[in-house]
Amino acid sequence: MAEQHKTRITVDIYGQQYSIVGTESSSHIRLVASIVDDKMREISSKNPTLDVTKLAVLTAVNAVHEYIKLKEEYDRLLQQMKKREKDE
Repeated sequence: MAEQHKTRITVDIYGQQYSIVGTESSSHIRLVASIVDDKMREISSKNPTLDVTKLAVLTAVNAVHEYIKLKEEYDRLLQQMKKREKDE
């Protein structure tokens, strides 16, 4: 099995430096970090008394919620496509 090239990049999320290693491109990793940072700042602006741990957990909960909603929509569209193919 071929080993995938791993990218190591340092990103800033909510004022903290994180070294992230992954098989995605550095631009993809930066994009993910930027979205997490933006979401944390958005939640923090609405809840300024949250400590960083609670803020991180709420950010994760929001991200998973958005993922589930997108997955449900994807599955629904996939079912529609399958139904149309079957009806043709």
